[in-house]
Amino acid sequence: MKRNVVYPIRFKMVLLFFFSIVLSVCTVSLLYIAAAILSDYSSMLRSILAALYNLFGIPIVTTLAGVVFFVFYVIVLSRGSVLYLLQITKAVQQLAKGKFEMEIPVKTRDELGDLADNINLMSRQLHQSITEERIAVQTKNELITNVSHDLRTPLTSVIGYLRLVEDDRYKDEVELRYYINVAYEKSRRLERLVNDLFEYTRMSYGGAKLAFTEINIVELLGQLTTEVSLQCRDENLDIRAKFGADKIVIMADGDKLMRVFENLVSNAIKYGKAGKKIEIEVGKEAGSAVIRIVNYGPPIPAVDLPHIFDRFYRVDKSRSDETGGTGLGLAIAKSIVELHHGSISVASDADRTVFEVRLPVANSASRGAKPAIPNPS
Repeated sequence: MKRNVVYPIRFKMVLLFFFSIVLSVCTVSLLYIAAAILSDYSSMLRSILAALYNLFGIPIVTTLAGVVFFVFYVIVLSRGSVLYLLQITKAVQQLAKGKFEMEIPVKTRDELGDLADNINLMSRQLHQSITEERIAVQTKNELITNVSHDLRTPLTSVIGYLRLVEDDRYKDEVELRYYINVAYEKSRRLERLVNDLFEYTRMSYGGAKLAFTEINIVELLGQLTTEVSLQCRDENLDIRAKFGADKIVIMADGDKLMRVFENLVSNAIKYGKAGKKIEIEVGKEAGSAVIRIVNYGPPIPAVDLPHIFDRFYRVDKSRSDETGGTGLGLAIAKSIVELHHGSISVASDADRTVFEVRLPVANSASRGAKPAIPNPS
């Protein structure tokens, strides 16, 4: 690819200066030649040239002519550059007022063109930074609002029932135990919310430290299937494991990853009771371990699918309150999976709901080596 040649302004000025000197020498030489030719026809011209020659000499006259030519060329040729510089100055003034949509046209390939290009780049980066800052502030405000609301609801119940106990406003010991039990359950819900909020904040903002080791994801999910089988039996659910291989090794933090699948299976049990069965599928596709948690309960509405992993988002708020959900479980699961350089997605229709997790399979070169902890940012 042929590169464009860029001529700096200082190079142009030096070139213009030497061009003016050469032109002035040629001009003065032509004048003296003309004077010699016309001396017989014009005594006045001969007298003027003779006076200049006697007063200044040829070098001085040549220099003066060169200066005149140089000043003339600078005034004429620099007019475009001056106007372009004024355009750049106006654009910078608009940028200072926050009008980042303005784009300076790059008209030249010299320093002024570079200046315009750099100002455009600075404008785009500054606009992006301000936009990201506004989103961060909005996100923080939404987080505070949601946390305040979710903390206030169980806390109000706890305070209300404890006030009834404090004021002896109960009929008998049975009612007293009922009030205490409600306050206890609401306190547990408050504890879960605080713990989930703390975990989500650590995962999302770089506070989590992952301990990576080689893990057989088939063995891990087999263990999870065994642990939840009794709970599924109590809920009249049949849990089935479909493993496409005996061993699929990944580099992961086992405790954190187990929390992801515990959350997904827990959701499947809560919301898939009507389907009477849950399936855990594990396989390997294109260098990734693919895990699918399938339930056959009511589908997730299409309008809710894009937001299912957003923090504090609940498809059914009343049902989430009943089952003790905090609205942070799936958001935490997504953060953990992404820290493992994986992905998580959901699909739902009238037949079934599928949560799919993809994690990179450990290659032979990475086994035995200490893995680098991924940067959460």
